[in-house]
Amino acid sequence: MVRISLAATFVGLALASSGAYAANSTNVEQELDALKQRIEQLESEQAETSKAQDSAFKFGGAARFTYSYTDYDNDNEDRGGDIDFELFRIGVDGEINGVILSAEYRWYQYMDVVHHAYVGYHFDEHQQGKIGVTQVPFGILTWASNSWFFSSNFYTGLEDDYDLGLNYTYTNDRGRLDLAFYKNDEQGGIDGYVGDRADRYSYDVVGVRLDGEGTFAAPSMAAGETNTFNVRYVHNFNWDEVALEFGGSGQFGQLELDNNDGDHYAAAVHGVVNYDRWNLKLQLTDYGYDVDGMDVAQMVVGAYAFFDSIPAEATSYMANIAYSLPVSIGPVSNLTFYNDYSIITEKSGNLADTFMNVTGVAIAAGGLFTYVDFVVAENQPFVGGSLVGTDGTNQRFNINVGYYF
Repeated sequence: MVRISLAATFVGLALASSGAYAANSTNVEQELDALKQRIEQLESEQAETSKAQDSAFKFGGAARFTYSYTDYDNDNEDRGGDIDFELFRIGVDGEINGVILSAEYRWYQYMDVVHHAYVGYHFDEHQQGKIGVTQVPFGILTWASNSWFFSSNFYTGLEDDYDLGLNYTYTNDRGRLDLAFYKNDEQGGIDGYVGDRADRYSYDVVGVRLDGEGTFAAPSMAAGETNTFNVRYVHNFNWDEVALEFGGSGQFGQLELDNNDGDHYAAAVHGVVNYDRWNLKLQLTDYGYDVDGMDVAQMVVGAYAFFDSIPAEATSYMANIAYSLPVSIGPVSNLTFYNDYSIITEKSGNLADTFMNVTGVAIAAGGLFTYVDFVVAENQPFVGGSLVGTDGTNQRFNINVGYYF
């Protein structure tokens, strides 16, 4: 547009000067010189703006590998454990004139998925809005746990969950308010255009578990969460060296089924205490799914390329403690020691309780970040069980190494 406007100016000048070229030649040349200088100035400003816009975005990613040794897999135990490629991921984050862009895509051995993808806007220094696949504001954020395994809540879809909708956040020194509306899960709900509804990063309900179906079978009755509202508020307290975050969360929505309807809810209260290098996380969570005209004890969830089952109703308790220790051991700059404990009880259908205890250390060394975990669990996914199982106590030693760039 700048060049078109300047061209029109040149034409106008030429026409205006056609009758008196000799008298006005000096003035025309001066104007042309001024216009050329203006062009150079505009092009320089445009280049600087382009550089600023490019620098406002940051691309990054990670590659992660996992070693595991388990007592519930005889083949794994006989081999002395296994090393597997976990994932490669790439993401972009940036902001221009208050407009936010953030997205991340992940490739696993067995699937590739969108982790999150949204655009947002800073209305002012306190208010922010987002639209897209975003983290659901529920419970302790960003993560309620310290280990690679998350807490047992993750496997019910109530920790680090991502869905498709709208978010509003208001923050100040005293606290934070989150309001959100999710039309459906990140795959488009019950009739989303996807090849496999189990290919997703975070757990979501994808069906109703009917009598006689296997724990890990694909659901014969599909279901999906829709029109879900979330509200979360936390208040900050400070006493000398002690900082406390106390908060509550609520989630309410509908269930869409083949020729049927239902609803779901979840509620939580939590506290996060920071003192010196210590961190304590506590959370109480209750949730339930209800299907019209049916007495449902189990729901089907999908994630990580397989289907599993969870109780239709349950209550969970979580207590996690961590200690962060700065060090200088070669490239190692920090060690975070932790113990994460979760229990899920009061399950529908008189299902057996689930517990998981993870003792470990997170090691930061430049671009490397490593989790070393020892897990003792019962009826816990990824530790030889299921949230609806009646398994004995299982153990797993796990090392996850990731390089972040």
